[in-house]
Amino acid sequence: MTSNDVVSMRVLTVPNLISFARLLLVPVFALLLARGQDGWALAVLAGSGASDWLDGVLARRMGQVSRLGQMLDPAADRLFIVVTLVALALREIVPWWLLGVLALRDVVLAVMLVVLARAGYAPLPVHLAGKAGTFALLYAFPLLLLAEWDSWLGTVAGVAGWAFALWGVALYWFSAVLYLAQARELLRDDPIDAPDPA
Repeated sequence: MTSNDVVSMRVLTVPNLISFARLLLVPVFALLLARGQDGWALAVLAGSGASDWLDGVLARRMGQVSRLGQMLDPAADRLFIVVTLVALALREIVPWWLLGVLALRDVVLAVMLVVLARAGYAPLPVHLAGKAGTFALLYAFPLLLLAEWDSWLGTVAGVAGWAFALWGVALYWFSAVLYLAQARELLRDDPIDAPDPA
């Protein structure tokens, strides 16, 4: 989102419907992975990643940036990331430390949001680094799943998947540092002067 985008309170918009559909795909994806239907799970995951890009583009081009969309979009991203990581870790495709590192980052930022809210501040705007990290992780998971295939394609997918995963983790935490620095600057001000979160 740019500074020129007008944020509305609309609920029924095309981007919001796409984000909501992506939320509904989370349990479908989890079920497919649990049943070992990796091909279909891969298709759902790839479709979710594409829709994540699409809803943002449509929101800006159609002038349909909304507060609900700003909540639905990252919620769908987080759910897909968590569900995918847990499923892949259970199948020993990725190590548990990867889940722990990403979960810790979200816990840190959740605490930061509570502190900001108590001081009267609205959630901070999304940083490009955070969005880039999310994109990298959403690209990494289909590739890591594809890496399970016993072929040259699986080998290439494994290398690319881990490259995206490690870059995603780095960008995820880099964005967290940026958020924490921004929150620190805000909290230096008098809470009375804090902007109205509405």
